[in-house]
Amino acid sequence: MKKKFKRPQKRSSKKNRINSKKIKNKKTKRRKYKKIGKKLKTKSKIKYKKIIKIKKFDKTNKKTRALVSSLLNLNDKIKSLVRFNFNIDQSLQNFFVGVSKKISGVKKIILEEREKQKKLKLRLMEQEKKEAQKKLIEQEKLAFIAKKNELREEQKLERERKLDLQKFIKFEQAELRKERAEKQRQFLEQIKLEKKIDQFRKREALEIRSLEKYVLSQQRESYEEVQQRIDRIKEKYKLIREQKINEAIKERVASLGIKIEESDSKETLLEKERVYSEERRKIEYALESFYRSAHSLCFQLNKKYIPKYLSIIRCIDKRFETGEIYIKWDDSADDDWLILIYIKNNSPDEGIVIEDKTNPENNATYEFQPNEIFKASDAMVDALTKLLDRERNKRKVS
Repeated sequence: MKKKFKRPQKRSSKKNRINSKKIKNKKTKRRKYKKIGKKLKTKSKIKYKKIIKIKKFDKTNKKTRALVSSLLNLNDKIKSLVRFNFNIDQSLQNFFVGVSKKISGVKKIILEEREKQKKLKLRLMEQEKKEAQKKLIEQEKLAFIAKKNELREEQKLERERKLDLQKFIKFEQAELRKERAEKQRQFLEQIKLEKKIDQFRKREALEIRSLEKYVLSQQRESYEEVQQRIDRIKEKYKLIREQKINEAIKERVASLGIKIEESDSKETLLEKERVYSEERRKIEYALESFYRSAHSLCFQLNKKYIPKYLSIIRCIDKRFETGEIYIKWDDSADDDWLILIYIKNNSPDEGIVIEDKTNPENNATYEFQPNEIFKASDAMVDALTKLLDRERNKRKVS
């Protein structure tokens, strides 16, 4: 039998060759694996980004399965072509561990972003709350300042109202003084007229005495002619005196608005004046309580309630002249009155009439008995207060 000899040198050279081939194959395999891994990583990154954008995590399982199956098929093909020692399970495990780490990192980032958004919302809510509180404080300050200014304006208006009332009272006193001066002037004129009449009487007496002296000095037998002359002189001065008195009475009666005829004598004129004065006194007495109520109402409204931009209200007393009392604005004409008070048919027994024109859309007329002064006062108060409210509302609208 032939002995088999080992060739250590040759075997070693073959082994070296095989080892070098294996090393080369391993290097090429590693390079290929790195390239495949890089491609797989880039693909997985792109897919993962798309998954995050779309936010549909339920599709990841299908894609991973497809990816795993493709990798397995690729591994089988490579094995058939080139035989190398490649652990596909370990590489897949490493790949999915990296993917899971990235997913967990993304989840962590999402949670952090949500937390940031939550904090930002809370911060915005807190800021809005602070701004709302600031606005509320500013509004309260503005309201306080407005009330303060309103109070100052009211105080200023009150001072000006007092001054206006004082002026009004002074004006009324001046008017009263004028009326008294006019009455005194008329009285003085009457006294002058009476003095003139007395002078006529004295002159008459002197002329009569002088005639009597002349007659006595001449010592005439017939005294009848002289007596006739004396009587004519007396009659002349009597007629002059009566004429002056009648003219004065006529002027006085005519100033009262009484009708005068040419044939009216002195007694007739005096009787007409007496009757007229009695009627006027009755009317004045019947309207006395209504005048006082209207006057006090105007005074209180002017003092407390009428604002600066409105004129004051005046109560005009024409009881003795026309039997009327009327309330009007101070700057308006006498015909443009607000409330008119008079006696029905100039008879106090028939009652008192109050005409109300404070509301242009609804003029009203009321009738009261002389003892119903409180009802009449309430009606006047309601009418004037409503008038002031309407004027204030007009001012606010404008």
